[in-house]
Amino acid sequence: MSDAESTTEPWETSERLGRVEPSATLAIGNRAAALEADGVDVVDLSVGEPDFPTPANVVEAGKDALDAGHTGYTSSNGVPELKRAIAEKLRGDGIGASPEEVIVTPGGKQALYETVQTLVDPGDEVVLLDPAWVSYEAMVKLAGGELTRVDTAPSFQLEPALDDLREAVTDDTELVFVNTPSNPTGAVYTDAALEGVRDIAVEHDVAVVADEIYGQITYGDVEQTSLASLDGLAERTVTINGFSKAYSMTGWRLGDLHADEAFVGEAGKLHSHSVSCATNFVQRAGIEALRETDDTVQEMVDAFETRRDLVVDTLADAGVDVGVSDCAFYAMLPVDDDDQAWAEEAIAEAHVATLPGNAFGAPGYARISYAASEDRLREAFDRLFDHGLL
Repeated sequence: MSDAESTTEPWETSERLGRVEPSATLAIGNRAAALEADGVDVVDLSVGEPDFPTPANVVEAGKDALDAGHTGYTSSNGVPELKRAIAEKLRGDGIGASPEEVIVTPGGKQALYETVQTLVDPGDEVVLLDPAWVSYEAMVKLAGGELTRVDTAPSFQLEPALDDLREAVTDDTELVFVNTPSNPTGAVYTDAALEGVRDIAVEHDVAVVADEIYGQITYGDVEQTSLASLDGLAERTVTINGFSKAYSMTGWRLGDLHADEAFVGEAGKLHSHSVSCATNFVQRAGIEALRETDDTVQEMVDAFETRRDLVVDTLADAGVDVGVSDCAFYAMLPVDDDDQAWAEEAIAEAHVATLPGNAFGAPGYARISYAASEDRLREAFDRLFDHGLL
């Protein structure tokens, strides 16, 4: 060893990073990709990504924007036409939005991160509704917040758990996360449940994050109600949305947040000092997505609904009861108490990738995504049955 070499670690990383674990969803995806690179045929039911291409007209709009030279910086909070289109969509959801109340972000995840960093100080109490998307917890911990969790299992509906939420929220609570339509459960909360959230938030003067990224992927007669459309919540709700799910634009990285101008002014400081702006030509494609894709989105939703029915019926025939999801493209599959071991065996032996429920605060379950063809879904269940995992 030379004098310049050392046995010590080269980097002393921040304490805040020691609070969080790597993303469980990405870790499983990476393992599936590694197996596939070795020639293994993996049925990947772990991904939260539509298996449809981005609508062709949206792709063309992105190309046209590149050809037109839209490759430089934009206004930090987003190009005016896209902010107007987002505000128009929000008004259609019953939210009194203006373009000045919108920040366009590189992905919905960035919108959530900026919201948490804007509102949460070290020691602040934040309430999550379990099962919860894995990155909420990490974002709160990175901000130094303290988590209180409310379990909605086994129904995965909020209304039966409202008394638990009332007990969890106090005058010391800073923020409550509400994700409806829900990842990972596929639940859409009832209006009565959302009104309960409103009453609790107003009573304790608490801010609410409404993650509504799956709002356009609902089935049958189910309709999502936007939290910020309820009396008393507009001034205390940050509404999060994005383009990844409904428009199959995961890799484009485009999202948005909406709140009143006071919040946007403060969050805009973090936004401008971190990402500067969302990618210029991607924002132009987003305008096309919002205004010219209704038929394409409905075709995707219809396909997801057919796959949902296939999943439910296949498992029911085998005596496995899963709830019929109202939205998104996920199902919570009841498995062994050690769901981590079950998921590891599923990918190692059956070569089917799923996500352990403990990553979402739902031990004893595995989340499966039906953003896969019907043939691949049938193949996945055949493998799980053959290996005695179901």
